[in-house]
Amino acid sequence: MRNIKLTIQYDGTNYSGWQAQANGRTVQEEIEKAIRKVLSSRVKLKGAGRTDAGVHAIGQVANFKTGSPLKASSIKKALNSLLPRDIAISAAEDVPLSFDSRRDSSSKIYRYTIVNKDCPSPISRHYAAFVPYRLDLAAMKRGATALVGRRDFKSFETAGSYRKDTKRDIKRLILAKRGDFIYVDIEADGFLYNMARSIIGTLIDVGRGKVAASSVRGILRAKSRNLAGPTAPAKGLCLMTVKY
Repeated sequence: MRNIKLTIQYDGTNYSGWQAQANGRTVQEEIEKAIRKVLSSRVKLKGAGRTDAGVHAIGQVANFKTGSPLKASSIKKALNSLLPRDIAISAAEDVPLSFDSRRDSSSKIYRYTIVNKDCPSPISRHYAAFVPYRLDLAAMKRGATALVGRRDFKSFETAGSYRKDTKRDIKRLILAKRGDFIYVDIEADGFLYNMARSIIGTLIDVGRGKVAASSVRGILRAKSRNLAGPTAPAKGLCLMTVKY
């Protein structure tokens, strides 16, 4: 028996997220179907992160176990010949049988992209959120400092999650502006349901002047989703890297 680790890129625009589900086309199912054709056997693909509908990935990681003798490099090549154009396997390798892509990850890095100008960008319409209002980047950075470290992020968790432990450790939260684009990189040991997008929505409100930068700490302490900003659009979010 072998354990194969895949590094995966995908455009999430036409998918109902990563995880297989009863209704809706998912990235996991598309890859599992391709693996079944290549190896002539069913496998269960375990993903490092359950990205939501419309969320993209450059560095998603997944693993599956197989008894096939086919080389990992040949599996990668075969899968890429079968997968739809919006999914690609960038790496495939043998790893120890004990490796689990979700359980063994130490942190994940997500990037959120904002187009901040007075007209939308047709080229990036599927990959960035359009915000026509002037954003104060310095204020957004001040607000973000309250979120770095091990905190209780219940205020930034969308209803529908059943996790009892809402504490997570944000290791880095970096905002940068390049031309008309604002990039927000968040690295954490884990994310609650819609946590990253709720943080972005709150920071956008700070940038617009709707919420004071100094209020972010109070929002965090209140543990109330009603006080945080809206959930930012999924299309601006991309899973960049999973660290082990």
